[in-house]
Amino acid sequence: MSDDRGSEPPAPTESPTFASVIRYFLGLGTWGFGGPIATVGYMQRDLVEQRRWLDRQDFLNGVALGQTMPGPLAAQVVMWVGYLQAGAGGALATAVAFILPSLLLVLAIAFVYVRFAGLHFVQSLFYGIAPAVMAIIAFAAVKLAQLTDQRDVRLWGITFVIFIVTALTGAEIALLFVAAGLIMIGLDAPPAFLRRRTSGRGASVLGVPFSVLTGTAVGGTLISLGLFFLKAGAFIFGSGLAIVPFLKAGVVSEHHWLTEGQFLDAVAVGLITPGPVVITAAFIGYLVGGLAGAAVATIAIFTPIYLGVVLPGRWFVRHQGHPQVRAFVRGATAAAAGAIAGATVVLTRAAVHDWPTAAILVISLVFTWRVKNKEPVLVLLAGIAGILLKGL
Repeated sequence: MSDDRGSEPPAPTESPTFASVIRYFLGLGTWGFGGPIATVGYMQRDLVEQRRWLDRQDFLNGVALGQTMPGPLAAQVVMWVGYLQAGAGGALATAVAFILPSLLLVLAIAFVYVRFAGLHFVQSLFYGIAPAVMAIIAFAAVKLAQLTDQRDVRLWGITFVIFIVTALTGAEIALLFVAAGLIMIGLDAPPAFLRRRTSGRGASVLGVPFSVLTGTAVGGTLISLGLFFLKAGAFIFGSGLAIVPFLKAGVVSEHHWLTEGQFLDAVAVGLITPGPVVITAAFIGYLVGGLAGAAVATIAIFTPIYLGVVLPGRWFVRHQGHPQVRAFVRGATAAAAGAIAGATVVLTRAAVHDWPTAAILVISLVFTWRVKNKEPVLVLLAGIAGILLKGL
C-alpha cells in the first residue's frame, strides 16, 4: 500500500442515495464473476475511484474487517459499505441485493438438477465438472497458505498437520480452526493469565469454547439444517472455499444428506455462479429440503457473517492491530488452508475415477495455474468436455 498521498483518490464529493447503492450491488451480484478478490477490486474501482461514493480508508477498513472476521471477503465488504451508509439495516439491504441474483440462479439450477439428475446429459456435464472443481480448490489452498503462512514455519506446520488430519480422518473442521487460532495466541500473544500460569485451569478455560463451538445438530430436519449452517458460517476463515471441508464433513460424512458426487456438484454450482461461493449452501439446502431448505440454509449461513460485520465493526476499526486478534486469525487461516487441501484429497477420490477424469484434472490444474480469475470459464469448459467424453 503506497504512502504517496498524491496517488490516492480524492475524498468523496457526494453522498449517493441509498437506492443507487442498492442498484449497484444488485448489478455487482449479477455480473461479479472472478472470485472475492476480483469482486473487491470492482468495488474499489467503482465506489472509491470512479464514483467517489466512499472514502479510501473507510473501504480499506472494510477489507481489513473481512480478512479478520469469519466469512467470505466480498460479502463482508458489501455489508460494510451498507453499514457505513445506513447502519445495520443498510448492511442487511446491501447483502440481500448482492446475494439475490446468485441465489435465484442457484435455485433455478437446483430445480433442473433435481428434476433431471437421472438424465445422461446432466450426468455427463458433472462428470467433467467434478475434476475441474478439484483443481480450483487445490490452487485455492496453495494460494491461501502462501498468503497467510509466508515464511513462518509454525504456520506451515499448522497447515501441514491440518492437511494430514483432514485427508485421513475428515475431522471436525470447526474444532481444528479454533485450536489453531488459540495455539497462535498462546505462542505470539498469550493473555496475562496464561503468562502467569501455564497449567491447571488453562485446560478447563479452553475446554468451554471447544464444547460450545463444535456441537452439531442431529437429523435431516429444517432445524438441524439451520443449526448446521449457522455453525458453518462462523468458520469460513481465509476464503469462501474454506467452507468446503467443513460442509463435506457435515453434509456427507455426518448427516448423510448428500452423496460425495452430489456434494461435488453443489460446490461446482457455487463456483460457476456470480457472488460468494458460500451460496453453495442454498443448493445443498434445496436438495435436502426444497425451497424451505434453501431458505433456511441461506439465512443460517449468512447470519453469523452479517453479525460479524455489524456487531464488532466500529470496535474492530479501533482495535484491528490487537496482537491476540491478529494471532488468532493467522492460526485459523493457516488451518483453513490445510483443511481445504485435505478435503481436496478426499473429494478427488470421488471425482477422479478413470483416465478421462484424470486428464481433465491435469488440464484444469494447468489452466488454473496459467489463467487467473477464470474459474467459471474453466468449469463451463470442463462441463462441455464431460458431455463430449460421455456423449449425449
